[in-house]
Amino acid sequence: MTDPPRVDATPTFDRAPDEVSAPARRAHSRSRVTAEWVIVIIVAVVASLLIRTYVFQTFFIPSASMEPTLQIGDRLMVNKLSVEFGTIHVGDVVVFKAPPSENCGTPVADLVKRVIGTPGDVLTSKGNTIFVNGVALDEKWPHTEPLGPPIRRVKVAPNHYFVMGDNHSDSCDSRSWGTVPRSDIIGKVFVRIWPVSRIAWL
Repeated sequence: MTDPPRVDATPTFDRAPDEVSAPARRAHSRSRVTAEWVIVIIVAVVASLLIRTYVFQTFFIPSASMEPTLQIGDRLMVNKLSVEFGTIHVGDVVVFKAPPSENCGTPVADLVKRVIGTPGDVLTSKGNTIFVNGVALDEKWPHTEPLGPPIRRVKVAPNHYFVMGDNHSDSCDSRSWGTVPRSDIIGKVFVRIWPVSRIAWL
């Protein structure tokens, strides 16, 4: 009796599909990575815009009105939420929209000054001394004298603020164009971020 013919039991495969699918898999992987990076960039841009719009914003100092506290060229970080959800006190440095009646030189969109009077306060000055509600203001922050233009007696209206530059005699401020409504205040300055040698909390 003859043995049946032997059959090779080792399975054989056509390698061609593998040779085609490998590049396809690589292309699919590259497409997925590209899509992931696009999503990451979009999310980062949106987050940056939201933060800039609602939380923090940087500003550049173009004038000497806040010297010696702030110098020309300084860059500041402003906290918007501190105004939206907080309170504004005498001594705070704020950035606000330039009042329509402001006409003190080159037009600018925003100004930075220090709060001197809050709603309900009565302000006046004598010589180089500022009086708030009849009491001499203790200016604990750096500032220059002489005072320059006097403060004519004024009572700060509700939701308004009286602001001045620390460089008193060289500042165009509430003495010239009146108080600032709270709705025009963008935020409080809380840190100087440039130049590096002068980084400081304010």
